[in-house]
Formats: sequence, C-alpha cells, structure tokens
Amino acid sequence: MRLSLPEIALPVLLASSVSAHTIFQQLYVNGASQGHLTGIRVPDYDGPITDVTSNDIICNGGINPYHQPVSNAIISVPAGATLTTEWHHTLSGATPGDAADPIDASHKGPVIAYLAKVNNATQTSVTGLKWFKIYEDGLTASDQSWGVDRLIANKGKVTFKIPSCIPAGQYLLRHEIIALHAAGSYPGAQFYMECAQIQITGGGSTSPATVNFPGAYSGSDPGVKINIYQTLSSYTVPGPAVLSC
Repeated sequence: MRLSLPEIALPVLLASSVSAHTIFQQLYVNGASQGHLTGIRVPDYDGPITDVTSNDIICNGGINPYHQPVSNAIISVPAGATLTTEWHHTLSGATPGDAADPIDASHKGPVIAYLAKVNNATQTSVTGLKWFKIYEDGLTASDQSWGVDRLIANKGKVTFKIPSCIPAGQYLLRHEIIALHAAGSYPGAQFYMECAQIQITGGGSTSPATVNFPGAYSGSDPGVKINIYQTLSSYTVPGPAVLSC
C-alpha cells in the first residue's frame, strides 16, 4: 500500500516533537518586561492539554502541576495598553541552539488571548469564570502561514492590545497556542495555555459577551479537528469572535 505524504510525515513529526512543547512565562506592558515568571501561573511541565472538556483547559494546572511558588504578583495594565507575551520551551527562558525553542516548527496553529474579570486575580479557583476573546492570529491563506509561525519568527513573542473599552478591575489573561500537527482526529490538537494575573486601570463600561471554559471548544469544531496537511483556503479559529470596542 502506498502512503500519502501526510501519512508518512505525521508519524515523523510526532516522533520528532515529543519534547517540543512550550510555556508562556513573561509579560511585557507597553514594551516593559514585568519579570521572568512574574504574575503568571506557570506549570512545571511544558506538555499540552488535549481534552477540551477538562478543567485543565482553563489555566493549565491539573496534569501539569504549577511551578512553586506560584507568583502572587498582579501586573498593572492600563486599558488600551500593548501587551507582549513571551513563550519558551523551558522555564529557564530562551535556550539558544534548542531547535524546539520557543516551540517546534511542526506545531502549526493559532495563537489566542482571552480575559476573564475576577474579584481577586490571585484566587485559586478558576472554574466558572466568564471569558471573552481579545486577540487571535490564525491562518494566512495566501502563504499558508500560522500564528505559531509568526511567534517563532518573533523569538517567542506575541503582541496585541488590551481593549480600551472594558471596565477597570482585576482579570486573568489566558494566552493560548493550539498546535494542529496531529489534529486530524480528536483528541489530537494540543492546547498550551497559561494565565497571567493583571489589574486593568482606566477603561470603559463595555459588557462583553462571554464563554465558559470548558465549553467554548468542542472536539468536533472545525478549528480543533482538522487536517492541516493540505492547502487550506481558510481556517476558523475556535471560540467566540474577538471583542471589538
């Protein structure tokens, strides 16, 4: 039996990417670093979540125990500010010479950011929160490039804006990569996410439409179950539309 190129390539990609995972571990506010591991609930293990019905899809944790001690910092962010997240393969940060840093190039897929308003950004529980999407970078069909490709080109950094119209207060910022290299069946897509603890100052009075995690994604979503080893004319990023002020 003759195997197609995707059928040949997929096992090779999977075998070569066993340790090709990644962690969101630093936040910049208007270009200023807030410190390595500061204000971010980072795990000890850099592996993915694959079950979209699990509470682990919220802020990681669970099968990926949190790095100790968990940061109790809350990062001040003016509404309308430019945020930059930084991802790397290991908790030590950038590792020159590591081909899997910031993430293996095979892990193509979208990069997404959500916010959820909370009473206290350091609260332990993250279940039941109401999330709204503020950023997504999926597929550019003209050259078949992905948000992850741009993250790699920017050495692990992703830049986006905090909406200027949302109310002041404490929030969790959920930043996520969905790797689609094995997403031809479910479970197969790999979800990498961490939550940063922020205090938004200024702002407005918009009440965004929200979703729940788990619940925002389904295993049958076209952005979760997909064969990326073909020329795609479009890609639907999972979850709701990005908030527009």
